[in-house]
Amino acid sequence: MTGANIPLPRRLTAPEPGWTVHADVVVVGSGIAGLTVAVRYAELVPDAKVLVVTKDVLSAGSTRWAQGGIAAVIDPDDTPAAHLSDTLAAGAGLCDEYAVRVLVTEGPQALRWLMAEGARFDRGPDGELRLGREGGHRRNRIVHAGGDATGMEVQRALVAAARERGIESIEHALVLDLLTDADGRACGITLHVMGEGARDGVGAVRAGAVVLATGGMGQIYASTTNPLVSTGDGVALALRAGAVVRDLEFVQFHPTVLWLGAESTGQQPLISEAVRGEGAFLVDERGERFMRGVHELADLAPRDVVAKAITRRMHETGTDHVYLDGRHFGEEMWRARFPTIYTVCREHGIDPATDLIPVAPAAHYASGGVLTDTRGRTSVPGLYACGEVASTGVHGANRLASNSLLEGLVFAWRIARDLARPRPVPGEPVADERPHGLVDPRVRPRIQAHMSRGAGVLRSEESLREVARALRDARWTPVAVEPRTESWETTNLLTVATVLTAAARARRETRGSHWREDFPEREDSQWLGHLDVSLDGGMTFVAHDTSVLPRHLDADLAAAGLDPAAVLRLVRMALEEDLTEAGDVTSRATIPEGQAASGDFVARRDGVVAGLPLAEAVLAVVSQGRITAVRHVEDGDAVKAGEVLMTATGPTRDLLTAERTALNLLTHLSGIATLTARWVAEVAGTGARIRDSRKTLPGLRALEKYAVRCGGGVNHRMSLSDAALIKDNHVVAAGGVDKAFRAVREAYPELPIEVEVDRIDQIEPVLAEGAQEILLDNFTVEALAEAVRLVDGRARLEASGGLTLDSAREVAATGVDYLAVGALTHSAAALDIALDLRRA
Repeated sequence: MTGANIPLPRRLTAPEPGWTVHADVVVVGSGIAGLTVAVRYAELVPDAKVLVVTKDVLSAGSTRWAQGGIAAVIDPDDTPAAHLSDTLAAGAGLCDEYAVRVLVTEGPQALRWLMAEGARFDRGPDGELRLGREGGHRRNRIVHAGGDATGMEVQRALVAAARERGIESIEHALVLDLLTDADGRACGITLHVMGEGARDGVGAVRAGAVVLATGGMGQIYASTTNPLVSTGDGVALALRAGAVVRDLEFVQFHPTVLWLGAESTGQQPLISEAVRGEGAFLVDERGERFMRGVHELADLAPRDVVAKAITRRMHETGTDHVYLDGRHFGEEMWRARFPTIYTVCREHGIDPATDLIPVAPAAHYASGGVLTDTRGRTSVPGLYACGEVASTGVHGANRLASNSLLEGLVFAWRIARDLARPRPVPGEPVADERPHGLVDPRVRPRIQAHMSRGAGVLRSEESLREVARALRDARWTPVAVEPRTESWETTNLLTVATVLTAAARARRETRGSHWREDFPEREDSQWLGHLDVSLDGGMTFVAHDTSVLPRHLDADLAAAGLDPAAVLRLVRMALEEDLTEAGDVTSRATIPEGQAASGDFVARRDGVVAGLPLAEAVLAVVSQGRITAVRHVEDGDAVKAGEVLMTATGPTRDLLTAERTALNLLTHLSGIATLTARWVAEVAGTGARIRDSRKTLPGLRALEKYAVRCGGGVNHRMSLSDAALIKDNHVVAAGGVDKAFRAVREAYPELPIEVEVDRIDQIEPVLAEGAQEILLDNFTVEALAEAVRLVDGRARLEASGGLTLDSAREVAATGVDYLAVGALTHSAAALDIALDLRRA
């Protein structure tokens, strides 16, 4: 389904930056996701400079409007598996199950961190957290603050934490475009500061990494719960930068937004789902409870179900709203549990204790966004995204209530951890020659009206075609458009609306929060997958990934020079040696099926780590993705005895079943990396490099050579095809070194030729034939020094045979280019690493 390029500006028309500031990391957005990245990163790297750029003041944004709370498994009777099940059910088949497991298993820890940072949540007389329930949840697991003011409390706590750590911010700043270096790596942003002073006007932030946490895009609709700043700036920037966005058609319409009249537009007051969680219910104009029989959870069904039921009932009755009945709460409960909602209703002439509350669906939350892996990494190197702007895979086709704040916390934590690790340093920004443009800000109301009419709760081919036509027309303007905030925002709105409409038109089914009147059924046979869009590559349908490997593992393995498919085959083969048809009989007999645990992979000796992605792959395969892993170090890191390398959480049976295979790979590869690092340390400062040979265990060559790289060494030939290596037996068989050379040259004219010699007098003849690399086999130190003088840079030289750690430095000091150490891969002792199990 690859489509043509989408005709939208590839950058915003704007003046050249008049000022520049520098930071290690720039975070765009100051909601729960952005501030959590900033605060957590500042904890992990205290000396680093993190800069937060926010469109309003630091305390503004979408987070402060969140009423319901944060969903997390706190109740001892609740389980991550139950939270997982509810999330998958709401997501209508498109959740990334591994990402959801990350959310529900790491969520409680992230929530406790938030409380340690000062967030105060509602508690009962016994001091325990009060837990509420919202639509789609089968357990009470919603933590809230101030009754219905959770977002304001979270925002307050994180702003205070950021200020306490001295995190710098630029307020009233609209991000414009991404800066990239010659390799396409993010190296900063351009932005416009609205105000006076040294940072007035367009400027730039140069940074080692950029994190988008810009929130939603609700302002593309005429009626929304989103604040005025939610104009899709992050998604539009990412699209212009070449990033992939996923599932933009899945826009969640909150079913119960206070109806203020047919002409009311802009941000509308939200009536939290928690109101229904406490027992309020929906009725139509006749007083009929129409949710009964629609879903097993009735008024607490997932949001897409409730929004559709309300819209259907409004069409049937010819009305533009329904009612929420919470009169039985009484004034005291309204004031205590929902003080904010009670006040807002009273301000609009409604007393919830005595009156029905008029409600109707309005645009609320984008389940899709900028595609990321479970570390927040986008398809553009150095660009991260989290919160509503991102598509982590958690929400699928429809977000489960109160998972949004939790997602912001959990994946912001993961981004901060990834940023704290060594990463490539971007180069200088290159000039952006892509076509630029702006949209006339006067078309903004027209865009919003068309989107609400034709791409809102109800959609069809006819309505979406009309919207697409209107959006095309909006790109044309008879006058030059001045670069300013209004035109930049409108251009962002049009960019996002255009892509959303194209995706909604392409998806010819009804699923989750995407409702097509002309295709009213869910069609898994054709549409169980995602619509990925980039401005240069068009639109692509990607079948839903049911692989047990999490998305970040594929990227990690590929970045390590390993083939993910080959690694998966190797892991399955290794597991077959442990698991016959009976499986792990000991674990089956001794461990209850539903028991969960956490296990720490702990180094018992000092060394260098290699193989963590492989151990994680073993865990994923054994558990079918039910185990989530958090790495505390990365391959290539030097670790001390007692240091925790990785923590895995999931079913206890699966952890113990996977233990030996995971440790076999991890200890073996870490042993190679550790030995390599010792050799590298011995020759440090000489200019010589340590490299391996083909003396590897069958089937493990790629992994063992990867471990050598983790230890700081370099690889020689991977296979017999990489280069021609003429050894003594080849010379004998060919009838002389000159004949061997000519035979290779004739058969493979472009292939590098290396020659192994064992005497000084053999060097000059092979140089004359054009040898590019000469392997000096079993030469004494004196002979090596003589060979270096003789060759005088005309070829690379490798010392091999009879080398020891004690002699390594002396050999390296002769001036040879490489020391070839076969022992690295065929006789390295395993590094002692163990799995220490503890109950989750």
